Amino acid sequence: MQRPSSKAIGILGVVLLIALGAALVSRHPDSDRSESPDAPLPPSPSTGGPPAAAAPSGAGGSAVPGERKPKEDILPMPGCWEGVAEFDKNGSLDTFRQTLSAAAGAGDTELLLYLQERLTELIADDAGKALQVLEWAEKSAPPELGVYMEAMKRAPAVHQPQVVERLLKLGEDPGAQLGTRAAAVDALETQKRLSAPNIQRLKALAMEPATDSAGWVATRTLGRVMKEDYERTGTFSPYWNELLDVGEKSEDLAVRLLALEMPSYSDPLIGSESMDRLVGIMRGDPERDVREMAAFRLAVTGEPQKALDAYRMAFPLEKDECVRWALFRFAVRAAGPNALPLLQQMAAQDARFVQDYQDFKRLYAEGTVDFARIWLGVQERHRCTIEEGAPHQ
Repeated sequence: MQRPSSKAIGILGVVLLIALGAALVSRHPDSDRSESPDAPLPPSPSTGGPPAAAAPSGAGGSAVPGERKPKEDILPMPGCWEGVAEFDKNGSLDTFRQTLSAAAGAGDTELLLYLQERLTELIADDAGKALQVLEWAEKSAPPELGVYMEAMKRAPAVHQPQVVERLLKLGEDPGAQLGTRAAAVDALETQKRLSAPNIQRLKALAMEPATDSAGWVATRTLGRVMKEDYERTGTFSPYWNELLDVGEKSEDLAVRLLALEMPSYSDPLIGSESMDRLVGIMRGDPERDVREMAAFRLAVTGEPQKALDAYRMAFPLEKDECVRWALFRFAVRAAGPNALPLLQQMAAQDARFVQDYQDFKRLYAEGTVDFARIWLGVQERHRCTIEEGAPHQ
């Protein structure tokens, strides 16, 4: 057997040294990052860039060798609006229309929202400026109309008597566009209170069939100011009496329904003077939705026994299952466990409600008293929930 030459031995030694060096490098602490497929590659020495500066001490703590650096969060920034910085600094009511027109033409909704907020600041409590903006609004169309009126609604000047009067007149103007009339009435919803004559003016708008959407908005404005006034001062009846009148007499289903719904946002107790009128609506309105809403409104009362008597009288006369279900469950809301004898009577008249009676009886026997919890424990057996706008069966 031939002995290996010294030259071969030397080459083998060099190879072993290279392998040993590679093994040592692979055990460097920084190599831990390379074991993860998500680890970033180290910068290439061929880039020629300057070495990264070390973070100053105290700026987030010292780096731990081998710790993966968290990714930096990059927040989306709004677009750059040419001229906005200048307008924000030096803008005035005189230059506002031009800026608004440019933003509307560009379809920039974020800029329109900014301008709306800026216009509220520009109007402030100045009735003269508010009236100037209303003059522009009267001759405008969306989206400018919305910017003007939404800004007006939030400006302190909207409470000035001359501004309230101008908004009401614009809402009443039969020659104005319906959208403009509705926007004017909507701008009144931030009022803290309404005088008796102004309540009557809004009611007249709500009752007028030709006002279309403006009548619906007038109804909502009455309700929203009622909520504000009731929560501040306890005043409720002047608004509710007129809304109840609208709920009884309006020719528009959506307006009648909304008029009866508006007290839901403050839940004042309905007095005996309103109950007879609600009973009349509950038993006589041609629309199921309105009869259900009247039953709901009747349940929030300081006279629960009177409400139970009304439900007892209405149940056998009502032919719609869903309205009967409203009478059934709102009796519970009105009187709690004291409604159980009436529920038993109703279930005897209509077998579809026997299991519902058993549910309520069981829940009260278990000690539950809160209506919200009671309601969660009742199984829904009646197909009365419909998508908004879908026809009733």
